[in-house]
Amino acid sequence: MPTLEWIGKDKVVNHHLDVPYRVLERQYSFDENGQHIEDNGSDNMIIHGDNLEALKSLLPQYEGRVKCIYIDPPYNTGNEGWVYNDNVNDPRIRKWLGEVVGKEGEDLTRHDKWLCMMYPRLKLLHKLLAENGVIFVSLDFHEQPVMRLIMDEIFGASNYVSEIACVNKPSGRSDDKYIATAHESIIVYRKSPLLVLGGFEPGEKITRRYNKTDADGRLYREEDLRKRGAHDERADRPNLFYPFFYNQETCELIIGNNEDETPEGFIRIEPMKAAGVEGTWRWGQETARTQKSYIHPRYMPNKKQWSLFEWEYLDERGTVKPTTLWDFKDVNSERGTEMFIKYLGFKKDDFPNPKPVGTIQRILQIATTDNDIVLDSFAGSGTTGQAVLALNKKDGFNRRVILVEMMDYADNITAERVKRVIHGYGSGKNAVAGTGGSFSYYELGEPLMVGDVLN
Repeated sequence: MPTLEWIGKDKVVNHHLDVPYRVLERQYSFDENGQHIEDNGSDNMIIHGDNLEALKSLLPQYEGRVKCIYIDPPYNTGNEGWVYNDNVNDPRIRKWLGEVVGKEGEDLTRHDKWLCMMYPRLKLLHKLLAENGVIFVSLDFHEQPVMRLIMDEIFGASNYVSEIACVNKPSGRSDDKYIATAHESIIVYRKSPLLVLGGFEPGEKITRRYNKTDADGRLYREEDLRKRGAHDERADRPNLFYPFFYNQETCELIIGNNEDETPEGFIRIEPMKAAGVEGTWRWGQETARTQKSYIHPRYMPNKKQWSLFEWEYLDERGTVKPTTLWDFKDVNSERGTEMFIKYLGFKKDDFPNPKPVGTIQRILQIATTDNDIVLDSFAGSGTTGQAVLALNKKDGFNRRVILVEMMDYADNITAERVKRVIHGYGSGKNAVAGTGGSFSYYELGEPLMVGDVLN
């Protein structure tokens, strides 16, 4: 398997082993009553401190238990201030990580710095992830190629699931020189083949196809049972050519064999592409028997022949498998800013480019169920916390969330956002009822031990 090499890699591959465990010191708890109390027993956590140390400190209780991880690490555009100055005991890395990342073209080592920062964090995230768990990583083009390579190395290339193009700015970025970027990537890896992903509720593009109504008022759509497209002739799949026998008076439908004679009073229906051209059905005989109640014969006057149609009911179709293109309105970056300022009441300068709640809710919809643990170790403005609580209220589940934020705004923005979501926010026509729920807020305390004693 190809691996990625960069200056300093040998010093950070096992750096997570040297990170000390620290005490997680509860500062307060908060619930829907709006009170700060010492401890309400909440499983939801907001941790203020370096996420490398916080992740290590979560291991004793949460190793192998986190079902879904979402992270939105620095995109490393060259314009960020570099705050991830890990204490790696090597002069070269200390020099690189101790400097502010330069702007594009001014600091050729900034990619090395980014990789040195991400690698030990990903190692710990891998340890925390459950065997049936999944990690989603938001990135743009700056580090996306190298991220795939180090994810392959840590999670295993065979555990790559997909890369989602999340259309967060449909009009594209006007400051791009040649091609206006309209999306960011979400890279998806599993811990093992035990992962099972769900789907989305069908949207209007799908539901509008169900434009027929049966005698009971149920919506359905009709699809020809004859196979169409490539390899649709009898010579291609002989086992999919067989007759149906239909009695118009009694509406009885019989699934027959090719050597059967047509019963008296019945019509023989075969998958004919045209006069003298034999096609195939989409289903084999066994499937046709189990699904026979959904098969409906109809005479086609233009073709002057009988055909069979499957009735697919809207209320039975279930969820829709996600695709690699997410162009839903709720993943638009403008929705993130609108929620943060217009509804939650923060100021524009409080946090740049907050993630849309819809992006993370969609991840949770396909990746989590009741009582699952969700982790975001680059919590930022707390969008993941809001997404978890709002979805719990909607579907009645009890997902638990752990947020880690190292910046000083962890309490007055990250935690404050979650408080407003729990208690309710907005006013007038923009008022939104609270989700309920609770959390406890922690600071990183003193080291418990040095080295990798527990691992």
